[in-house]
Amino acid sequence: MKIKTKYLGEVEIDREKVIAFPHGIPGFIEEKEFVLLDLPDNPVFQILQSINTQQLAFIVTAPYQFNSSYEVELDKAILDVLEINEEQEVVILAIISLKEPFEKSTINLQAPLVINNRNCMGKQFITNNKRYGTKEPINVESISSSEKGD
Repeated sequence: MKIKTKYLGEVEIDREKVIAFPHGIPGFIEEKEFVLLDLPDNPVFQILQSINTQQLAFIVTAPYQFNSSYEVELDKAILDVLEINEEQEVVILAIISLKEPFEKSTINLQAPLVINNRNCMGKQFITNNKRYGTKEPINVESISSSEKGD
């Protein structure tokens, strides 16, 4: 199927890759279907694009790219809602708030996106862990080393 995207124009997606967010994403509860798209020539970031609303797209990344000690403990409720049975099914992503210049951009480590890659279900999980904030600075040097494959 073809969708119109915020950053990549019109793209063809596989319907089986659509991620269902049964409760939406906080602030966008009516939006329930998204797809992860790769950013061309950028192995660090991806786009979480609504399949229904062209202008609704989030830049996301694995939080471990910027905080190697990052941990999130999923509670039973989220494991049940997303039907997670094994650790290998879990993908954790964090939303980036882009700023100009890029060095002022932040990452939300307190409310990661949890995706079950087996059944393509997702939810934004708001942690109770206060050691992570919603606007953590991005370490630009960690991006450079990730892109080089270090």
